[in-house]
Amino acid sequence: MNALRNRTAAAALLAALAVGVAACNSGDDEGGEDESSGKAKEVRTVEVVQSKGARQSGLDASGLYDRISPGVVTILSIFGGGGASLLGEEGGEGGQGSGFVLDGQGYIATNAHVVTSGDPPDRERAKEVYVEFSDGNRVKAKIVGEDPNADVALLKIDPAGLSLTPLKLGRSRDIDVGEPVAAIGSPFGERQSLSIGVISAIDRAIESLTQFQIGNSIQTDAAINPGNSGGPLLSAQGAVLGINSQIKSTSGGGEGVGFAIPVDTVRRSLTELRENGRVDYGYLGVESVTLWPQAAERLNVDADSGAVLGDIQPGSPAEEADLKGGRPQEFQGDKLPVGGDVIVAVDGRRLTRRDDLADLVSTHSAGDKVELEVIRDGDKRTVDVTLGKRPDSPPDPQP
Repeated sequence: MNALRNRTAAAALLAALAVGVAACNSGDDEGGEDESSGKAKEVRTVEVVQSKGARQSGLDASGLYDRISPGVVTILSIFGGGGASLLGEEGGEGGQGSGFVLDGQGYIATNAHVVTSGDPPDRERAKEVYVEFSDGNRVKAKIVGEDPNADVALLKIDPAGLSLTPLKLGRSRDIDVGEPVAAIGSPFGERQSLSIGVISAIDRAIESLTQFQIGNSIQTDAAINPGNSGGPLLSAQGAVLGINSQIKSTSGGGEGVGFAIPVDTVRRSLTELRENGRVDYGYLGVESVTLWPQAAERLNVDADSGAVLGDIQPGSPAEEADLKGGRPQEFQGDKLPVGGDVIVAVDGRRLTRRDDLADLVSTHSAGDKVELEVIRDGDKRTVDVTLGKRPDSPPDPQP
């Protein structure tokens, strides 16, 4: 898969490619005096009306663009090198992506890979970041924090004297396959570009910057290309459904299979970045296979869905809780762990194919205590586990 996060030198403008608080996305600030500078700032809040019937009636692309595009920005990042020009024509290395305004205080959302470079734990922030608005105004931004596990970053600009159009975050539960969507961003550096399509799927898993999976990611056929990274995927009413992040491609360009980080994941990340400057994810330390009906029959498990445990990482919370992993056997063309535990619920929330074990664990932070409902040898039991801190990358599979 070619992720949008692949960058080239800036002279080519990139040839390649969990419940929050209202403060990150309030859009409630009114125009007034900025206390620090005394300069007036103007805030234009985009009103989003959630209506199932309205979603089904289609998308007014022109009207949506007129309302929303002022809240979508271009992100320009300068990394290493000695060049003095913004995009590195004199030897500096730069990158370009997209983002969107969260509120009247000057907070901006984008992808972590737009403003950072390298592999965890050695990822480095851009030395300089600039935000460019639809009217051509360009201001300097600081990186509040980045979350490589969700590929989300939070920026902050000085809002004094600016006309800001905050976008509203939607809810993942309101997203339906087949509903129309729009993507606004700066593909190949072409500012404020609009593409439209539909939601193709809502249960995809894409790889994060740490190689852990981002679950419940959105697949769309709206055109997404290099430079769209960090921009919003929008509902027909203008609610942000996700952050455009990756494509699957054989040519390096958009081929109708793009992926966006789901809005619930984005909201959790932005909230914790704003409060703490970082996001800690809970870690169980297991490898698992999602249960399917024939596998349940093979394992003699009385459950419609769940996580069949395979490898248990040494020293992990799972090992400390005495969870049992099975040994892989060939079954229906796949490797099915046999003889281990099957987890069917986390804190009373049933596992499904859409909300699997990794998805539910990732909604928790390191140090959280969770109750697992486990089936072992046909008997149900509950197991209490204190989650650890997710490592910088997934451990190697056990031999």
